Amino acid sequence: MNKEPAERQVVASASAALLPYDMEGPLQPEIGWLPLSYDRERGQGSYLMRLQPGARTIAHDHPGYEDFVILEGELIDSDGRVLRQGDFVSYRPGSRHNSWTRTGCLIAVFEWQPGP
Repeated sequence: MNKEPAERQVVASASAALLPYDMEGPLQPEIGWLPLSYDRERGQGSYLMRLQPGARTIAHDHPGYEDFVILEGELIDSDGRVLRQGDFVSYRPGSRHNSWTRTGCLIAVFEWQPGP
């Protein structure tokens, strides 16, 4: 049996149990997430996010950077840009957007604040 050292976390994204998503306010049952290092109080860290086919995020503002990479499926951003597996996206602080998917998708999200 492989035991992980305390300083490392390994997640099998295909079978990970996700939590109900409520980051933009109300619970969105068609979206699930798994906080990895995400700290809600600070608004920083990383998490996995799975959107079921037809899911749509609520429009939201970014106080810091939001970076994400599409791991599976496709995501359509509010300007109509279709993002596909392997695409890396970075939003600057102060940006606003929402996204949706026809196919469903899995993304890895990294939120962080710029230094002084």
